[in-house]
Amino acid sequence: MIEVKNVHKAFGDRMVLNDISFVFETGKTNLVIGESGSGKTTMLKIMVGLHTPDQGDVLYDGRSFTSSTEKEKQEVRKEIGMLFQGGALFDSLTLEQNVAFPLDMFTDMSKSEKEDRVNFCLKKVNLEGRNKLFPSELSGGMKKRAALARAISNEPKYLFCDEPNSGLDPRTSLVIDALIKQVTEDLGMTTVVITHDMNSVMEIGENIMFLYKGNMWWQGSKREILTTDNQEILDFVYASEFLKQLKPRKH
Repeated sequence: MIEVKNVHKAFGDRMVLNDISFVFETGKTNLVIGESGSGKTTMLKIMVGLHTPDQGDVLYDGRSFTSSTEKEKQEVRKEIGMLFQGGALFDSLTLEQNVAFPLDMFTDMSKSEKEDRVNFCLKKVNLEGRNKLFPSELSGGMKKRAALARAISNEPKYLFCDEPNSGLDPRTSLVIDALIKQVTEDLGMTTVVITHDMNSVMEIGENIMFLYKGNMWWQGSKREILTTDNQEILDFVYASEFLKQLKPRKH
């Protein structure tokens, strides 16, 4: 579980996050959604320690991350897996070398233990037997799956996914969403997904925070999002012309 408590963040005179509190639950896909400029990226950077909040705290299973020492923060970061927006695979490394990279950095596993873990992770994302391929030989969806395998290779307790479906076609996006949900449940992680993709919201949105102009404007599940009377989130949900046709009409 990750708790964000009364987090404030401003850059100069511009308030980016205003008194944000939220609980990201273990074993669930927790989504942070909102329009561009709503504070999603700043929220992510504060949670992983790239920004320091002006006020408030972030707690990992009760451990204060914000007020911890740098050594303590490093220990927490070892428990974090990251799926970056662009995948961020190393072009000069094979698929198995990419997935093993966190193991080389943070563990003292033997070579055979690393091989077993790499194969386990590749199987989890349906890339079994593709070990020797290079990123240039992978499709966009395969690269994202490979990046997910690397993100979970170190058995993280916490998984952060930054716009995981960026640049993918709708069908491949569904595959990535399903894999994120599956590994979250199978490995019992606390997963945080930063997204503006409404397909992701409706597929895997178990616990959702909606940010609006730096404020936490709404929270709930994918079922509740379609029955809310919150006008700002309705405008966000039904932004596309197709979804506008499904928008509940006022009588």
